[in-house]
Amino acid sequence: MTKILVVDDEADLEILVKQKFRKKIRENIYEFVFAQNGEEALLRVNEHPDLAVVLSDINMPVMDGLTLLSRLAEVSPVLKAVVVSAYGDMQNIRTAMNRGAFDFITKPVDFDDLELTIEKTARHVKQIQDTIKAIKENNILKMYVDENVLNFMTHREAEQTLLKNEIVDASVMFIDVCGFTSITEKAPANQVIELLNSLFDKIVKEIIGQNGHVDKFMGDAVMAVFRGEYHLDRAIDAALAIREQLKDVAEIQFGDILYKPQISTGINSGELVSGNIGSASLKRLDYTVIGDVVNLAQRLQGVARPGQILITAEVYNKAKESFSCTQVGEFTLKNKANPVLIYEVLE
Repeated sequence: MTKILVVDDEADLEILVKQKFRKKIRENIYEFVFAQNGEEALLRVNEHPDLAVVLSDINMPVMDGLTLLSRLAEVSPVLKAVVVSAYGDMQNIRTAMNRGAFDFITKPVDFDDLELTIEKTARHVKQIQDTIKAIKENNILKMYVDENVLNFMTHREAEQTLLKNEIVDASVMFIDVCGFTSITEKAPANQVIELLNSLFDKIVKEIIGQNGHVDKFMGDAVMAVFRGEYHLDRAIDAALAIREQLKDVAEIQFGDILYKPQISTGINSGELVSGNIGSASLKRLDYTVIGDVVNLAQRLQGVARPGQILITAEVYNKAKESFSCTQVGEFTLKNKANPVLIYEVLE
């Protein structure tokens, strides 16, 4: 659902908007919030942090639309405004765009054009929100939590999310490029890094293809996290796809060593602690997940042979209807008091 703030001092505009968009309001596609001037609009923005689009007139009492545009960026950099005004001269259009307007529509309003503009603006806002989420979840940036970063993410919700820790239900996958350490002593550094990066590209492509995110790279290993609906199925699908991708990679000659890239994989699923982990004194935090589920996934990868995808018996019971698996046996794993029954995912 797209939530839209309409800012206009014309009392009959609210009735007209509700009439023209009644079908989409009834179907919960659009939700409208109304304000009669810029000052009231800022109050509505604070009351409704999930607003995506602002439709604002220019000529209003108390605070006009152009002043509102300059203030919106301070309150919410994600929110985008479309000016809807009878004053469609080039000077007003240029002033509005310079103050951050996403688009400009002249009155009398063509509601078909307005609807297309709302959809275009909402898509743009969604892209910004997805980008912010990807930056945090994929750990593209090392978060130095000081005043500069918090100013960069001035949106109140984003700031709260940055500092928030939570328990989530998710699946974790550890993938190791097998035997890679042995070739680092035989091949030039640039050649080694080039090969590893090319393998990581194939691995990451399949992770993203299953709506997972890369939590971190650890030497020649990758840690990935899958959340949301069917996260376990998507994690296993990604692992199978990665294994299939690497089958097509030809053997590589490094001096007297012939190297065929293969992976070993461990997958586990359950409750994880998600949040910003690191050193407060260094003001450096990494957005990641921790917990026994994560540790066990890494231990599974550690005992997996090249080409194997290993899961626990508990995970097997969740996945057995969707995937063909075979019992491998019980293994004594680090920090586990009792042996762990392990299964291998075949297909």
